[in-house]
Amino acid sequence: MTKAITLKNIMARAGLGAIAAAAALVATSAQAAWEPTKPVEFVVPAGTGGGADQMARLIQGVVIKYKLMKEPMIVVNKSGGAGAEGFLDVKNSKGDPHKIVVTLSNLFTTPLATGVPFNWRDMTPVSMMALDQFVLWVNAESPYKTAKEYVDATKAAGPSKMKMGGTGSKQEDQILTVGLEKATGTKFIYVPFKGGGEVAVQLVGKHVDSTVNNPIEAVAQWRAGQLRPLCVFDGKRLSYQAKVTDKQSWGDIPTCKEAGVPAEYTMLRGIFMSPGVTKEQTQFYVDMMKKVRETPEWKDYMEKGAFNQTSMTGDEFAGWLGKAEQQHRDLMKDAGFLAK
Repeated sequence: MTKAITLKNIMARAGLGAIAAAAALVATSAQAAWEPTKPVEFVVPAGTGGGADQMARLIQGVVIKYKLMKEPMIVVNKSGGAGAEGFLDVKNSKGDPHKIVVTLSNLFTTPLATGVPFNWRDMTPVSMMALDQFVLWVNAESPYKTAKEYVDATKAAGPSKMKMGGTGSKQEDQILTVGLEKATGTKFIYVPFKGGGEVAVQLVGKHVDSTVNNPIEAVAQWRAGQLRPLCVFDGKRLSYQAKVTDKQSWGDIPTCKEAGVPAEYTMLRGIFMSPGVTKEQTQFYVDMMKKVRETPEWKDYMEKGAFNQTSMTGDEFAGWLGKAEQQHRDLMKDAGFLAK
């Protein structure tokens, strides 16, 4: 009997010891969760002042304000070659968890148009932060009240009579214009400008007949009664109901499909890392970007820019990227934009 009790005690003590050891292991694992050990370089594959740069600097400010990372985050613009400089820098930093990049759709367009040896699969996807919208704009003094009226007028005018203003060549604005032409049987004269602000000014001055500008790049002129939005190139209306003008909110603008123009296009705003990083390192940034999206500063930025706030990570994000790449390839092939 005594031996049996002694054996029970030994087994009980062994059990308690195992539990204690397991608890210690869990605690150690939690403490060992990866985080940056030196400053993180935040690459912007575009110039200063643009949408990607604004988003990166907002994220940087939020990370600092809410102490989401112990180490500093340093924004670095690498815009050479339509963003190729920035993408190749990240691609060539294999295994470096202290380098991230903010992307837009030049993630697809730049390698397809230039032949630069780069593909989104050469990096590690972290998170889709949002989708940027495009709106079909005309001068407020033009006679066109709907997208269909404008498209019908473009057809009636004949091929290459109406001018469409946009930012850059063989990039998002021109690719969207090609998609619009393909969907409606129209043909525009595409006029490239250096930035969205200049595009809006040119439309106010009636130097072009329409533009496919982002909301934030033309909102001031809309509010001033100089421009008129005809439709938004998304599958659903914008969710923002606060009045921008005395009569309309972003949510009042119909989708192009609703307006009888079956064209759809949104632009990626995403975060990637270098290739060859670990799951733990990737998860750190996934978690951090989720916290960024939950802040009032981010939500205010989303509303002011009238963004589609869709976010994705993991396999869902990778699947979306594959489909978006094919969409760009098809549109650019139709337009003759693919590198030979």
